Amino acid sequence: MSHFSRIILDPNNYRAKKLLQNISQNTYQEHQSLWNMFPDDPDAKRDFIYRCEQRHLSRVYYVVSRRKPQQQDAWDVESKPYQPKILSQESLAFTLRVNPIIKRKDDKGKAQRHDVVMNTKTQLGYSQLPPTKRPPVAELIQTSGIKWLQDRKEKCGFDFDEQAVIIESYEQNQAYKQGNKGAISYSTMDFSGVLRVTDPEKFTETLLNGIGPAKAFGCGLLLVRRL
Repeated sequence: MSHFSRIILDPNNYRAKKLLQNISQNTYQEHQSLWNMFPDDPDAKRDFIYRCEQRHLSRVYYVVSRRKPQQQDAWDVESKPYQPKILSQESLAFTLRVNPIIKRKDDKGKAQRHDVVMNTKTQLGYSQLPPTKRPPVAELIQTSGIKWLQDRKEKCGFDFDEQAVIIESYEQNQAYKQGNKGAISYSTMDFSGVLRVTDPEKFTETLLNGIGPAKAFGCGLLLVRRL
């Protein structure tokens, strides 16, 4: 049994204010704070995915988890069983935040991770082009991001018309994990639009397990609603 939860950081709680300050300085603290809501099995691996949205002075977290999160001071937790009932060819509105990376082998044949936008710039020789010949960055973000999602749609059990999907934001981020010497750098890309379910079983797995890497930093959760 999976659970879908809405977890709100209470802006009127003193501990929440301190926690919000820590989270604002280091997004890895989000993952740690949410992880603390699943204390019943200290040896369990992370079994949840989440998405954070800023709401006025507070933050709202949408969480899909195998275990039900427990109420904690400074947090308002609403949780319900999550058993998606998906129909083939059903059209759904969606939002999705991902870490859009691809793997490319280096000169030694070792796979390296590359951000899709930076990879597109490299392939175009962007920095070497005269300014008048450079495609707009917004265009590179849209085309490379849409291709990234297209390359994963079959595995994830859906299809979409690229004209019905937009990229709302693309950002570079840093986080600091205890024990690491330096910052962890990662990018995020936010999609919204309409998709069509092609394989209900695969799509249900996608809803429960997410898309792409960096799930510890709030990436991968596919949020959908019926039109």
